Amino acid sequence: MKVTLLGAGAWGTAMAAQAAHHLQQDDVCLWSRNTSQLAQMQQSRENASYLPGVTLPPSLKLESDFSRAIKRLSKNDLLVVATPMSGLSETIAHALKVAEHPLNIIWLCKGLEPQTSFLPHQVVERENKLHSHGLSHSFGALSGPSFAREVASGMPCALTIASTSNDLCAIVQTAFHHGNMRIYSSDDLIGVELGGAVKNVLAIAAGIGDGLHLGLNARAAVLTRGLAEMMRLVKAAGGRSETCMGLTGVGDLILTATGDLSRNRRVGLELAAGKPLPEILSGLGHVAEGVLCASAIGELAKRLKVEMPITEMMGEVLSGKLAAQDAVRKLMGRDPKIEA
Repeated sequence: MKVTLLGAGAWGTAMAAQAAHHLQQDDVCLWSRNTSQLAQMQQSRENASYLPGVTLPPSLKLESDFSRAIKRLSKNDLLVVATPMSGLSETIAHALKVAEHPLNIIWLCKGLEPQTSFLPHQVVERENKLHSHGLSHSFGALSGPSFAREVASGMPCALTIASTSNDLCAIVQTAFHHGNMRIYSSDDLIGVELGGAVKNVLAIAAGIGDGLHLGLNARAAVLTRGLAEMMRLVKAAGGRSETCMGLTGVGDLILTATGDLSRNRRVGLELAAGKPLPEILSGLGHVAEGVLCASAIGELAKRLKVEMPITEMMGEVLSGKLAAQDAVRKLMGRDPKIEA
Protein backbone atom coordinates (compact mmCIF):
# COMPACT_ATOMS: atom_id res chain seq x y z
CA MET A 1 0.00 0.00 0.00
CA LYS A 2 0.97 3.65 -0.42
CA VAL A 3 0.68 6.38 2.23
CA THR A 4 0.91 10.13 1.70
CA LEU A 5 1.26 12.49 4.65
CA LEU A 6 0.53 16.19 4.19
CA GLY A 7 2.53 18.34 6.58
CA ALA A 8 6.15 17.93 7.67
CA GLY A 9 5.89 19.15 11.23
CA ALA A 10 7.03 17.00 14.14
CA TRP A 11 4.00 14.72 14.22
CA GLY A 12 3.65 14.30 10.46
CA THR A 13 7.36 13.49 10.18
CA ALA A 14 7.24 11.02 13.06
CA MET A 15 4.26 9.16 11.61
CA ALA A 16 5.82 9.15 8.14
CA ALA A 17 8.92 7.56 9.62
CA GLN A 18 6.80 5.00 11.49
CA ALA A 19 5.10 3.87 8.28
CA ALA A 20 8.27 4.02 6.16
CA HIS A 21 10.16 1.73 8.52
CA HIS A 22 7.76 -1.08 7.70
CA LEU A 23 6.49 -0.45 4.15
CA GLN A 24 8.42 -0.69 0.89
CA GLN A 25 10.77 1.82 -0.77
CA ASP A 26 8.91 5.00 -1.78
CA ASP A 27 5.55 3.63 -0.54
CA VAL A 28 5.44 6.42 2.04
CA CYS A 29 5.53 10.03 0.88
CA LEU A 30 5.86 13.12 3.09
CA TRP A 31 4.76 16.40 1.52
CA SER A 32 5.80 19.86 2.71
CA ARG A 33 4.80 23.25 1.33
CA ASN A 34 8.18 24.59 2.52
CA THR A 35 10.59 23.81 -0.31
CA SER A 36 13.67 24.96 1.58
CA GLN A 37 12.75 22.71 4.51
CA LEU A 38 12.23 19.82 2.12
CA ALA A 39 15.60 20.40 0.44
CA GLN A 40 17.32 20.40 3.82
CA MET A 41 15.54 17.18 4.78
CA GLN A 42 16.48 15.58 1.50
CA GLN A 43 20.13 16.44 1.95
CA SER A 44 20.54 15.60 5.63
CA ARG A 45 17.76 12.98 6.03
CA GLU A 46 16.71 14.85 9.16
CA ASN A 47 13.92 17.32 9.97
CA ALA A 48 16.17 19.78 11.78
CA SER A 49 13.32 22.26 12.32
CA TYR A 50 11.01 19.92 14.23
CA LEU A 51 12.80 16.64 15.05
CA PRO A 52 16.53 17.40 15.24
CA GLY A 53 18.71 14.37 15.76
CA VAL A 54 16.19 11.87 14.34
CA THR A 55 17.33 10.18 11.12
CA LEU A 56 14.64 9.69 8.50
CA PRO A 57 14.32 6.21 6.94
CA PRO A 58 16.02 6.01 3.52
CA SER A 59 12.79 4.55 2.09
CA LEU A 60 10.78 7.71 2.92
CA LYS A 61 9.98 9.75 -0.18
CA LEU A 62 9.96 13.55 0.20
CA GLU A 63 7.66 15.54 -2.07
CA SER A 64 6.99 19.22 -2.77
CA ASP A 65 4.33 18.80 -5.48
CA PHE A 66 0.90 18.64 -3.83
CA SER A 67 -0.96 17.18 -6.79
CA ARG A 68 1.65 14.49 -7.32
CA ALA A 69 1.49 13.57 -3.63
CA ILE A 70 -2.28 13.03 -3.91
CA LYS A 71 -2.49 11.39 -7.33
CA ARG A 72 0.00 8.67 -6.42
CA LEU A 73 -2.70 7.12 -4.22
CA SER A 74 -5.19 4.45 -5.30
CA LYS A 75 -8.52 3.57 -3.69
CA ASN A 76 -6.85 1.17 -1.22
CA ASP A 77 -4.15 3.62 -0.10
CA LEU A 78 -4.12 6.21 2.70
CA LEU A 79 -3.96 10.01 2.82
CA VAL A 80 -2.95 11.49 6.19
CA VAL A 81 -3.52 15.19 6.90
CA ALA A 82 -0.82 16.09 9.42
CA THR A 83 -1.38 19.84 9.63
CA PRO A 84 -2.47 21.70 12.79
CA MET A 85 -6.21 22.27 13.21
CA SER A 86 -5.80 25.72 11.65
CA GLY A 87 -4.66 24.15 8.38
CA LEU A 88 -7.21 21.32 8.18
CA SER A 89 -9.93 23.12 6.21
CA GLU A 90 -7.63 24.46 3.50
CA THR A 91 -5.64 21.23 3.15
CA ILE A 92 -8.70 18.99 2.94
CA ALA A 93 -10.33 21.30 0.39
CA HIS A 94 -7.21 21.29 -1.78
CA ALA A 95 -6.87 17.51 -1.58
CA LEU A 96 -10.52 16.91 -2.52
CA LYS A 97 -10.19 19.22 -5.52
CA VAL A 98 -7.17 17.27 -6.73
CA ALA A 99 -8.58 13.77 -6.06
CA GLU A 100 -9.57 11.77 -9.13
CA HIS A 101 -11.10 8.80 -7.28
CA PRO A 102 -12.34 8.00 -3.75
CA LEU A 103 -9.68 8.36 -1.05
CA ASN A 104 -9.17 7.05 2.47
CA ILE A 105 -8.43 10.18 4.50
CA ILE A 106 -7.49 10.60 8.15
CA TRP A 107 -6.30 13.59 10.18
CA LEU A 108 -3.94 13.86 13.13
CA CYS A 109 -4.89 17.28 14.51
CA LYS A 110 -6.67 17.77 17.84
CA GLY A 111 -8.89 20.73 18.55
CA LEU A 112 -11.93 22.68 17.39
CA GLU A 113 -12.27 25.28 14.67
CA PRO A 114 -12.21 28.58 16.62
CA GLN A 115 -14.78 30.45 14.51
CA THR A 116 -17.43 27.71 14.45
CA SER A 117 -16.60 25.33 17.34
CA PHE A 118 -16.66 22.57 14.72
CA LEU A 119 -14.89 19.31 15.45
CA PRO A 120 -12.39 18.18 12.80
CA HIS A 121 -14.82 15.73 11.19
CA GLN A 122 -17.41 18.50 10.88
CA VAL A 123 -14.85 20.70 9.13
CA VAL A 124 -14.06 17.81 6.79
CA GLU A 125 -17.75 17.12 6.13
CA ARG A 126 -18.27 20.79 5.23
CA GLU A 127 -15.38 20.78 2.76
CA ASN A 128 -16.46 17.40 1.37
CA LYS A 129 -19.88 18.79 0.46
CA LEU A 130 -18.21 21.64 -1.41
CA HIS A 131 -15.37 19.85 -3.16
CA SER A 132 -15.95 16.08 -3.40
CA HIS A 133 -17.26 16.20 -7.02
CA GLY A 134 -19.54 13.25 -6.25
CA LEU A 135 -16.73 10.99 -5.03
CA SER A 136 -17.41 8.91 -1.91
CA HIS A 137 -14.38 9.32 0.35
CA SER A 138 -13.80 7.58 3.68
CA PHE A 139 -12.79 9.66 6.69
CA GLY A 140 -11.41 9.17 10.20
CA ALA A 141 -9.32 10.63 13.03
CA LEU A 142 -6.14 9.11 14.45
CA SER A 143 -5.56 10.20 18.03
CA GLY A 144 -4.12 9.18 21.38
CA PRO A 145 -1.31 9.78 23.88
CA SER A 146 1.74 10.46 21.77
CA PHE A 147 4.78 12.71 21.75
CA ALA A 148 6.28 12.96 18.27
CA ARG A 149 9.88 12.65 19.44
CA GLU A 150 9.21 9.38 21.26
CA VAL A 151 7.38 7.91 18.26
CA ALA A 152 10.16 9.00 15.90
CA SER A 153 12.67 7.33 18.22
CA GLY A 154 10.77 4.04 18.03
CA MET A 155 9.48 4.06 21.60
CA PRO A 156 6.21 2.23 22.45
CA CYS A 157 2.96 4.03 21.66
CA ALA A 158 -0.75 3.16 21.35
CA LEU A 159 -3.26 5.17 19.30
CA THR A 160 -6.91 4.94 18.25
CA ILE A 161 -8.32 5.29 14.75
CA ALA A 162 -11.92 6.50 14.90
CA SER A 163 -14.14 6.02 11.88
CA THR A 164 -17.49 4.56 10.87
CA SER A 165 -15.65 2.70 8.10
CA ASN A 166 -14.19 -0.64 9.18
CA ASP A 167 -12.22 -0.78 5.92
CA LEU A 168 -10.55 2.54 6.70
CA CYS A 169 -9.65 1.38 10.21
CA ALA A 170 -8.04 -1.74 8.73
CA ILE A 171 -6.05 0.35 6.23
CA VAL A 172 -4.73 2.60 9.01
CA GLN A 173 -3.73 -0.43 11.06
CA THR A 174 -1.89 -1.87 8.06
CA ALA A 175 0.01 1.40 7.64
CA PHE A 176 1.00 2.07 11.24
CA HIS A 177 0.46 -0.98 13.48
CA HIS A 178 4.03 -2.24 13.42
CA GLY A 179 6.99 -2.52 15.76
CA ASN A 180 6.35 -0.54 18.94
CA MET A 181 3.10 1.08 17.75
CA ARG A 182 -0.34 -0.38 18.39
CA ILE A 183 -3.44 0.96 16.65
CA TYR A 184 -6.87 0.31 18.18
CA SER A 185 -10.13 1.11 16.39
CA SER A 186 -13.32 2.89 17.46
CA ASP A 187 -16.50 4.09 15.79
CA ASP A 188 -16.96 6.96 18.29
CA LEU A 189 -15.55 9.82 16.23
CA ILE A 190 -17.12 12.50 18.45
CA GLY A 191 -15.74 11.00 21.66
CA VAL A 192 -12.25 10.55 20.25
CA GLU A 193 -12.06 14.05 18.80
CA LEU A 194 -13.50 15.86 21.82
CA GLY A 195 -11.20 13.96 24.17
CA GLY A 196 -8.21 15.10 22.13
CA ALA A 197 -9.41 18.71 22.19
CA VAL A 198 -10.43 19.07 25.83
CA LYS A 199 -7.33 17.37 27.24
CA ASN A 200 -5.13 20.13 25.79
CA VAL A 201 -7.02 22.81 27.72
CA LEU A 202 -6.88 20.73 30.89
CA ALA A 203 -3.13 20.30 30.41
CA ILE A 204 -2.74 24.08 30.47
CA ALA A 205 -4.73 24.15 33.72
CA ALA A 206 -2.51 21.44 35.21
CA GLY A 207 0.58 23.36 34.11
CA ILE A 208 -0.70 26.49 35.84
CA GLY A 209 -1.26 24.54 39.04
CA ASP A 210 2.23 23.06 38.92
CA GLY A 211 3.74 26.43 38.07
CA LEU A 212 2.04 27.98 41.09
CA HIS A 213 3.35 25.09 43.27
CA LEU A 214 -0.14 24.08 44.33
CA GLY A 215 0.96 20.48 44.86
CA LEU A 216 0.17 17.00 43.60
CA ASN A 217 -3.22 16.95 45.33
CA ALA A 218 -4.28 19.94 43.23
CA ARG A 219 -3.03 18.33 40.03
CA ALA A 220 -5.03 15.18 40.77
CA ALA A 221 -8.12 17.28 41.41
CA VAL A 222 -7.73 19.19 38.14
CA LEU A 223 -7.28 16.02 36.10
CA THR A 224 -10.16 14.17 37.77
CA ARG A 225 -12.67 17.00 37.65
CA GLY A 226 -11.45 17.91 34.18
CA LEU A 227 -12.10 14.36 33.03
CA ALA A 228 -15.65 14.67 34.38
CA GLU A 229 -16.07 17.83 32.28
CA MET A 230 -14.79 16.00 29.21
CA MET A 231 -17.21 13.12 29.74
CA ARG A 232 -20.21 15.44 30.17
CA LEU A 233 -19.40 17.29 26.96
CA VAL A 234 -18.80 14.14 24.92
CA LYS A 235 -22.14 12.68 26.01
CA ALA A 236 -24.01 15.92 25.28
CA ALA A 237 -22.38 16.17 21.84
CA GLY A 238 -23.55 12.67 20.87
CA GLY A 239 -20.46 10.62 21.70
CA ARG A 240 -19.99 7.92 24.32
CA SER A 241 -18.70 9.07 27.70
CA GLU A 242 -16.87 5.76 28.19
CA THR A 243 -14.60 6.67 25.26
CA CYS A 244 -13.06 9.24 27.60
CA MET A 245 -11.75 6.39 29.76
CA GLY A 246 -9.59 5.13 26.91
CA LEU A 247 -6.45 6.21 25.09
CA THR A 248 -7.89 9.35 23.53
CA GLY A 249 -9.38 10.62 26.79
CA VAL A 250 -7.74 9.83 30.10
CA GLY A 251 -4.66 8.36 28.38
CA ASP A 252 -3.92 11.49 26.39
CA LEU A 253 -4.89 13.69 29.36
CA ILE A 254 -2.34 12.03 31.65
CA LEU A 255 0.41 12.35 29.06
CA THR A 256 -0.26 15.96 28.08
CA ALA A 257 -0.87 17.22 31.61
CA THR A 258 2.19 15.61 33.19
CA GLY A 259 4.77 15.02 30.44
CA ASP A 260 7.68 17.43 30.14
CA LEU A 261 7.46 17.30 26.32
CA SER A 262 3.92 18.73 26.41
CA ARG A 263 3.58 22.16 24.80
CA ASN A 264 0.22 22.81 26.46
CA ARG A 265 1.60 22.00 29.90
CA ARG A 266 4.50 24.35 29.20
CA VAL A 267 2.06 27.15 28.34
CA GLY A 268 0.46 26.70 31.76
CA LEU A 269 3.80 26.66 33.55
CA GLU A 270 4.87 29.90 31.90
CA LEU A 271 1.53 31.61 32.45
CA ALA A 272 1.94 30.81 36.14
CA ALA A 273 5.35 32.46 36.01
CA GLY A 274 3.73 35.65 34.78
CA LYS A 275 4.87 35.57 31.15
CA PRO A 276 2.55 37.16 28.57
CA LEU A 277 0.85 34.64 26.28
CA PRO A 278 2.25 36.08 23.01
CA GLU A 279 5.79 35.73 24.37
CA ILE A 280 5.10 32.14 25.45
CA LEU A 281 3.72 31.18 22.05
CA SER A 282 6.57 32.78 20.12
CA GLY A 283 9.04 30.77 22.14
CA LEU A 284 7.33 27.42 21.60
CA GLY A 285 8.24 26.92 17.95
CA HIS A 286 5.23 24.58 17.66
CA VAL A 287 1.45 24.94 17.89
CA ALA A 288 -0.21 24.56 21.32
CA GLU A 289 -3.72 23.55 20.28
CA GLY A 290 -5.23 24.12 23.73
CA VAL A 291 -4.64 27.86 23.39
CA LEU A 292 -6.42 27.99 20.06
CA CYS A 293 -9.51 25.98 20.97
CA ALA A 294 -10.26 26.82 24.62
CA SER A 295 -12.83 29.47 23.79
CA ALA A 296 -14.39 27.27 21.10
CA ILE A 297 -14.84 24.44 23.60
CA GLY A 298 -16.43 26.92 26.00
CA GLU A 299 -18.85 28.07 23.30
CA LEU A 300 -19.76 24.48 22.45
CA ALA A 301 -20.36 23.75 26.14
CA LYS A 302 -22.68 26.76 26.44
CA ARG A 303 -24.56 25.71 23.30
CA LEU A 304 -25.05 22.21 24.74
CA LYS A 305 -25.73 23.51 28.27
CA VAL A 306 -22.80 21.61 29.79
CA GLU A 307 -21.10 22.87 32.94
CA MET A 308 -17.31 23.01 32.46
CA PRO A 309 -15.85 25.35 35.11
CA ILE A 310 -12.17 24.45 34.63
CA THR A 311 -12.40 24.80 30.87
CA GLU A 312 -14.34 28.05 31.24
CA MET A 313 -11.69 29.52 33.54
CA MET A 314 -8.92 28.53 31.14
CA GLY A 315 -10.75 30.32 28.35
CA GLU A 316 -10.81 33.49 30.45
CA VAL A 317 -7.14 33.16 31.37
CA LEU A 318 -6.05 32.58 27.77
CA SER A 319 -8.16 35.48 26.51
CA GLY A 320 -6.54 37.79 29.06
CA LYS A 321 -9.71 38.38 31.05
CA LEU A 322 -8.44 36.62 34.17
CA ALA A 323 -5.05 36.11 35.83
CA ALA A 324 -3.98 32.54 36.55
CA GLN A 325 -4.01 33.08 40.33
CA ASP A 326 -7.50 34.58 40.18
CA ALA A 327 -8.78 31.58 38.19
CA VAL A 328 -7.56 29.26 40.93
CA ARG A 329 -9.30 31.34 43.60
CA LYS A 330 -12.57 31.34 41.65
CA LEU A 331 -12.47 27.58 41.19
CA MET A 332 -11.73 26.95 44.85
CA GLY A 333 -14.50 29.33 45.88
CA ARG A 334 -17.26 27.38 44.13
CA ASP A 335 -20.13 26.06 46.24
CA PRO A 336 -19.97 22.43 47.49
CA LYS A 337 -21.84 19.84 45.44
CA ILE A 338 -22.25 16.12 44.82
CA GLU A 339 -19.45 14.52 42.81
CA ALA A 340 -20.74 13.73 39.30
